[in-house]
Amino acid sequence: MTDAAARDNEPKIDAEEILDGILEWVEMETPTYHGDKVNLLADRIQGQWEAQGCGVERIPGRGGFGDHLLARSPDWEEGKPCLLVLSHMDTVHPLGTKDEANPIRREGDSVFGPGIYDMKAGAHLPYYAYRHLKRLGHGTKLPVSFLFVSEEEVGSPTSREVIEREAKKARYVLVTEPARDGGKIVTARKGVGRFEMRITGRPSHSGAQHQEGRSAVKELAHQILEIEGFTDYARGVTTNVGMVKAGTGVNVVPREAYAEIDLRVVSAEDGEEMVAKILNRVPRDPDVTIEITGGMNRPPYERSDAIMALFDKAKICADAAGFELETTPLTGGGSDGNFSAALGVPMPLGELLQDQLRQAMAAGYEDLDWSAVTRIAARAAGLPVG
Repeated sequence: MTDAAARDNEPKIDAEEILDGILEWVEMETPTYHGDKVNLLADRIQGQWEAQGCGVERIPGRGGFGDHLLARSPDWEEGKPCLLVLSHMDTVHPLGTKDEANPIRREGDSVFGPGIYDMKAGAHLPYYAYRHLKRLGHGTKLPVSFLFVSEEEVGSPTSREVIEREAKKARYVLVTEPARDGGKIVTARKGVGRFEMRITGRPSHSGAQHQEGRSAVKELAHQILEIEGFTDYARGVTTNVGMVKAGTGVNVVPREAYAEIDLRVVSAEDGEEMVAKILNRVPRDPDVTIEITGGMNRPPYERSDAIMALFDKAKICADAAGFELETTPLTGGGSDGNFSAALGVPMPLGELLQDQLRQAMAAGYEDLDWSAVTRIAARAAGLPVG
């Protein structure tokens, strides 16, 4: 038999089979704060990887979050360079989304469902690609670790140490977050900071004793304007006071006010500067106190020569699979890839997987579609796991 004939007889990548596997995961709703639901998906994923002969370490969740999973190919050895494939199992969608707000459905060449975009499609594709290589009797060029975390959507508070530990062992990191419009992949992300601000004033009746009060809300209003004023688009720095809580009644000068602040920066240096500015707030009213906690949650993922060299290799894989790979401008959204990039591990492939995934709504977390389902076979073929 000729080589060409042998290739014709090899198992082919099947787009419908891939989609069926993805939808099985989407059916299992996994809101971040429902650790028990995340663990049901973890059970399924663990069984699938064990069936491929991989060893699986299950890392117990903490603080009510689900467990983390770490699957390793049989040739993985401590101290031996490897590829780390990083995914998350949790989603932002509340339980019941698939039954009401966004039912799982296929409309022509598009598929809808909670979490299919971020990021169950991307998380499933490496499993399919690895299994397909085994069907062909092929191995991977490097040993592979597959890490699935349970709480990425809230900043990876319990998995960060695991991510960084495993990234230090890896030659490359592949983060399976979704592609941007047109299939462009992300090779740089802003760093993310999160802060909580608590203001304490002096309560009083707003009619009988207004002058005795010291309004926490008034102080908060001043602080919001000053903090939002730190935004500098030319530098790529943004601040957003996205949540506020205050007051007990319309006729009471409020004693307490609370706000949560989001910070995005391009560089580590900008992060240090902005963190200091936010943490060292001084109240305008000397009778009011301010307490601010927080800091950088995810360091900037800066585009480096090593990252772009790996992108060039990924582009060759994509060309061979029949599609063009492009990169995006700097994006403000953070991911677990920020942690590994900050350690200097090349990882530009973090949005290679899903050029057929599109946002159907501007929020990015509601109805999401998989357009051109018929092209996902080529996308899977371009996944550089082998």
